[in-house]
Amino acid sequence: MQRMLDRLRRRGPDHEGHYRQGPVLLGHRRLAIIDLSAAADQPMTDEATGSTIVFNGTIYNYPALRNELIGRGHRFRSSGDTEVILKAYAEWGERCVERLIGMFAFAIWDVREQRLFLARDRLGIKPLYYGETRDGFRFASNVQALLAGGGVDSAIDPIALHHHMSLHAVVPAPRTLLKGVRKLPPAHTLSIGPDGRQQLRAYWHLSAQRPAAPRSEQDWVEAIHAALRTAVERRMRIADVPVGVLLSGGLDSSLLVALLAESGASGLKTFTVGFEDQPEEKGSEFEYSDPVAARYATEHHKFEIPNSEVLTRLPEAVDQMSEPMVAQDAVAFYLLSGQVSRHVKAVQSGQGADEVFGGYFWYPQMAAAQGEPIERFRPRYFDRDHAEYLRTVMPAYATDDVTSAFVAARLAEADADEFIDQVLRFDVTTLIVDDPVKRVDNMTMAWGLEARVPFLDHELVELAASMPPDLKLRDGGKYVLKQIARGRIPDAVIDRPKGYFPVPALKYVRGEAYDFMADIVNSRTSRERGLFRPEYVDALLADPEGEGSFTAIRGNKLWHLALLELWLQRHLDGAVY
Repeated sequence: MQRMLDRLRRRGPDHEGHYRQGPVLLGHRRLAIIDLSAAADQPMTDEATGSTIVFNGTIYNYPALRNELIGRGHRFRSSGDTEVILKAYAEWGERCVERLIGMFAFAIWDVREQRLFLARDRLGIKPLYYGETRDGFRFASNVQALLAGGGVDSAIDPIALHHHMSLHAVVPAPRTLLKGVRKLPPAHTLSIGPDGRQQLRAYWHLSAQRPAAPRSEQDWVEAIHAALRTAVERRMRIADVPVGVLLSGGLDSSLLVALLAESGASGLKTFTVGFEDQPEEKGSEFEYSDPVAARYATEHHKFEIPNSEVLTRLPEAVDQMSEPMVAQDAVAFYLLSGQVSRHVKAVQSGQGADEVFGGYFWYPQMAAAQGEPIERFRPRYFDRDHAEYLRTVMPAYATDDVTSAFVAARLAEADADEFIDQVLRFDVTTLIVDDPVKRVDNMTMAWGLEARVPFLDHELVELAASMPPDLKLRDGGKYVLKQIARGRIPDAVIDRPKGYFPVPALKYVRGEAYDFMADIVNSRTSRERGLFRPEYVDALLADPEGEGSFTAIRGNKLWHLALLELWLQRHLDGAVY
């Protein structure tokens, strides 16, 4: 338990607690955001029932739930959201999760029933990993803690590897890359009885169908505006510490600042990171973020990171990844979060807007294509088709085309009116959980910084999923958000081409970046691991920026291999410890 808690120290720097009863041992590292007193420390036991909870996250509707539970006769000794979950469980049992609005992963030991109850929020914003060993059942907020506990089967799961290499490092729950580690799917609970039997239950399903009563375009704009404003207000109001905003130069985070100002927030702190320019690309978006900060008179902080620091500190960021993540802005989020954590303990971030409101370039490509859903999706999204996967990995990791089968099944699920409804729902409920949501959680919590993502408020997501796809894809994507933003943020921010967090030092595979990646994939450790076919690696090294070296969504394949191998070296080969 202590080894596991030590791996969670950075996620919860404010307090450590332990609980033991019969077959159960619970531990917690706290990041104090709501009710900063010792009364809210965890593990927390309900004096009335004896049930004990460990909880990570924030429940945004906890004041209303608290009042309701008081009306039902429950008494509270703290003023935070943790005790509200305990009392909600006492009142409604396992269905308490259906009443929670927020991001959460928690476990409750029901001492009366001798039952362990685990739950994860609807959109997987907070992580919950688990594994079964000879000693029993273990769970934690990251894979590092489970590995530190020992006894975990760390062999690579070939099916998970196929997903990882096809979906730019996304491995959908319940799998992870490691055979002995699983993760609770979003919108699910897991109950483990005294006999060890497990019961998994889905408690939420996202419908992507039009409402019975048609709405005009203006009706949709007004409805989304109201729901988004509610989402940002919830995430600013529910805290006993200041909450800032990660302000890039894009539409999403700029709109958050505007709506917060509109709702009456004052003294807002905003934070932006930038890198050195490359000849082909600017390394910062300050020219777009500065005017937004100026318009709303925020307390604005800009951090400029030299390219030399990106490569030298990349291993630090990899050490904080629960699973390997190939998005190049992971290190940017890591470095930015380190700076931001000196000023605030919680921030709002714009992640999720592109997936919920159709902001990526591949969505219109898929919409214009013909054929079966998987045939429209795969060539415009997969990093490599099945044939290339077989050319990438050694025969020991060969599988059937499990990723195509998985995606086809998910797209075919009921309650989606159109193909793009299917795609966006799959993205929001599955792909986004691993990238970018997990990346934002890992990189911010590595510094004891809580990231709040209003675009993934489940009530907003439900509303947006029912909206006609045209109102998302029109005008280059995120049409309805652009209509809301008009007049609130500069037109230059709204009308600029879709931008991606620029990290030039990694995007262009040349010079020091190339040497860094080549050293990893050419290392003796990598060759002896026997994961990648040497001829495939050699071909990428020979032409790292050639057309065949990029995926359908413009990811670099050499970088993907190098990042995966670096993660394995840092976490499985002892380098991180």
